[in-house]
Amino acid sequence: MAKIKTLYVCQQCGYESPKWLGRCPGCNSWNSMLEEIKEAKPERTSLPIRQTNSVPKPIKDIKSGEKERYDTGIVELNRVLGGGLVKGSLTLISGDPGIGKSTLLLQSANNISKKYGKVLYVSGEESEEQIKIRGDRLGVDAENLYIVSETSLDIIESYIEDIKPIFVIIDSIQTVYKEGVTSAPGSVSQVRECSNVIMRIGKSNNIPLFIVAHVTKQGELAGPRVLEHMVDTVLSFEGERTEEFRILRTMKNRFGTTSEIGVFEMSEEGLMQIYDPSRMFLEDTSYNQEGSMVIGLMEGTRPILVEIQALVTETKAVMPRRTAVGIDNQRLSLILAVLEKKLRIPFYNSDVYVNVVGGLEIEGTTADVGIALALISSSKGTACTLEKTMIIGEVGLTGEIRPINNCDRLVNEAEKMGFTNVIVPFRNLDKLNKQGLKVIGVRTLKEAVSKIF
Repeated sequence: MAKIKTLYVCQQCGYESPKWLGRCPGCNSWNSMLEEIKEAKPERTSLPIRQTNSVPKPIKDIKSGEKERYDTGIVELNRVLGGGLVKGSLTLISGDPGIGKSTLLLQSANNISKKYGKVLYVSGEESEEQIKIRGDRLGVDAENLYIVSETSLDIIESYIEDIKPIFVIIDSIQTVYKEGVTSAPGSVSQVRECSNVIMRIGKSNNIPLFIVAHVTKQGELAGPRVLEHMVDTVLSFEGERTEEFRILRTMKNRFGTTSEIGVFEMSEEGLMQIYDPSRMFLEDTSYNQEGSMVIGLMEGTRPILVEIQALVTETKAVMPRRTAVGIDNQRLSLILAVLEKKLRIPFYNSDVYVNVVGGLEIEGTTADVGIALALISSSKGTACTLEKTMIIGEVGLTGEIRPINNCDRLVNEAEKMGFTNVIVPFRNLDKLNKQGLKVIGVRTLKEAVSKIF
């Protein structure tokens, strides 16, 4: 008989300990160790029996499944996935409660079932009636879309064998449990074991699977870190439930790039795709306002224009505040240091607030010059003197403005959006088509300030 022993497992990182600990040594989180019963497996005395027909093959004889993707019927979702759903892939999608994960998956399931065949939607959080109510609101009417409310993984596997769907959605992995694992649903052991079984089902039957995962209070993926390593693609839904715009971002993708984003708008009819995000982010922008600048950035292969707003206010506090929403705090501190050293603009006695309008998270250095000029504009109380100006460029520690990639595509996007002036790094001027708008090349921050104000 197998020996049974008790272990304490961290619910954040999966660290195991023979005794209870107040703080996990693995991730330093408090009160995350829960008791779980582990059954020691007997040692194997013979060679394992092959369960599949898989045998080693030369790589040139293996057929690529790159072109055999399912079209989800949602262009923005296809873009984030790298062109569509790959057969046999396992995709994990996470986000805050109420952000629109179930809505997006129900819409894509409806489109796939109409075009390709049977789709199984498994919900462990809602009943069939509740999903039907949402489906009526979204206009879901596919005959081949099957809905079931179930949490037992063994029963779910039997449904997949009976129905033989071409696409399966499991909402969510934290509610699913497997018989034989003694811990509660949502625990590290259950999530790890269930994910292994789900991955085996998808790979052996060549079925793409979507699994929904919860997030913690800090916005991180709940459950063991190993879950992210097991799946092929990790998608994250960003945005506020009170706001109407949602951004779908790729955190990991074995079948495409991780730099693409999908932009959606939440409405009564479900998630509506935004094909022109620049127009959406600049919809309510009032140009030539104090502390406001428009910058360009690349999200994957897509150029996007957004508004940067800065507010600099004098303070009597010993430690002035530095608050950044949508940009990296360390990047803001670097830009402030360059402005104080090279342009002699004091910020040591001021609170500084920087916000990216629309809720977009900016990565990279393309927005540096725009942030710097917005800070100067708010500090001096002076608006930009040029009409409808877009600014791009990276700020160096010496005060120079360094060149950026894809400058030509950002300039073309500015021209399409009706801008008349563009501030770019001087070393990017040679490769630009200057027809239709005024392109101004600058070498240093001091030169950019003289051109703008």
